[in-house]
Amino acid sequence: MPTKTIKQTLEYRFPEWLKLTEGLFNEVTAFYFSIIKEHDLILGLTNKKALTELERLTHKTKDNPSPLFPLRWDIPAMFRRACINTAIGAARSFFSKLKRWKDAKAKAEAKGKKFKYRPPVPPREWQRNTLFYTGQYKGYTGKSIMLKLYDGSTWRWVKYHLTGRRVQDGWKIGCPRAVIKKNRIELHFPVEKEKPAVKSVAEQVKDPNLKICAVDLNTCDKLAVCGIFKSDGTQVATRFIRGGDNLNGRRKRLLGIIATKLSLTGSLNKDEQDNKALWNKIHNIDDNEAHRVSRRILDFALEHGASIIVFEHSNSFKPEQGKYSRRANSRRSYWLRGRIFHYTKYKAWEYGIITSRVNPKDISRLCAGCGAEIDRRAPLFTCKCGKKGSVDLNTVRNIGKKFFLRYTA
Repeated sequence: MPTKTIKQTLEYRFPEWLKLTEGLFNEVTAFYFSIIKEHDLILGLTNKKALTELERLTHKTKDNPSPLFPLRWDIPAMFRRACINTAIGAARSFFSKLKRWKDAKAKAEAKGKKFKYRPPVPPREWQRNTLFYTGQYKGYTGKSIMLKLYDGSTWRWVKYHLTGRRVQDGWKIGCPRAVIKKNRIELHFPVEKEKPAVKSVAEQVKDPNLKICAVDLNTCDKLAVCGIFKSDGTQVATRFIRGGDNLNGRRKRLLGIIATKLSLTGSLNKDEQDNKALWNKIHNIDDNEAHRVSRRILDFALEHGASIIVFEHSNSFKPEQGKYSRRANSRRSYWLRGRIFHYTKYKAWEYGIITSRVNPKDISRLCAGCGAEIDRRAPLFTCKCGKKGSVDLNTVRNIGKKFFLRYTA
């Protein structure tokens, strides 16, 4: 089921009440997280049963006059349940990471290797955005909404006018979160849409008419190189998505300004953000480019009827040597690749297109035709078998080849 988030802006009224509500939300969530941490058997229950058990342990009622951990706040039931479910989600995430860390440590020690990674730690500070369940909000029309807020002593209903993107027809609205920013307040609505069931990758590769879109993501001017392949390996279309040089130049200039300012003033305190406006600008530039490239990849796949988009699963990175701006620029260029993948994944899912990834080993080193090692002279290559051409196109062909070999070998 495709999901996405619609962001709408609230009129700037009673921001202090929204901040008090968020502070109380985090305080209650931290309280429930501490209970789960001490009684982790609760996580063995389903979310619904875990919520019931935590309410039994903390909420005083006529049938439960003496709970084991009485809740000291007088809060609405739906607000309490939103806090409990947030705490359950955070606890599941923490204990899952802890288990993976313990397994990795045991595996390394069994092989006699030194394990250098630190264990995960619980949240030190809770900064979750307030989640409004039904009963904490009402009267949503797309143009206005009423929220139940805490003013420091009591709960009040406040009506807000909304601006921004509307929810499209056919999408079902979930419970919103209030996101407090420096000079505005946003409501983030998760929305989802029903769609026909999508076949798994293993089922789709059996179709002789299958088409896939293989994508090679780069940090140079060609941010993405795409190729459409049939199930027999025939390449039917190619597209280069450029703009990397312009992006890297803009980002490097801003990073250079930050480096200059840091050399003059030094770093701020640990909890303070230096050059916040410049960092926000860099983030927005990267985010916009990730959306642009991911949309073009998807449009290319839709244009040629591809039902699977395949990327390489690259997780190794060596930053360039040089000044701060050069190192930071190469690091953010690498991060951009991951963002493009995730944006393409959720956008493609809306159209019933699956994303997949393959092992990147040797995809840039070997010839897609004969499998021999190529002589690279970027951006071109030559091979002993007589093939020559673009290194990026050869990589794309290897990605498509690896994908089909995984399911046909």
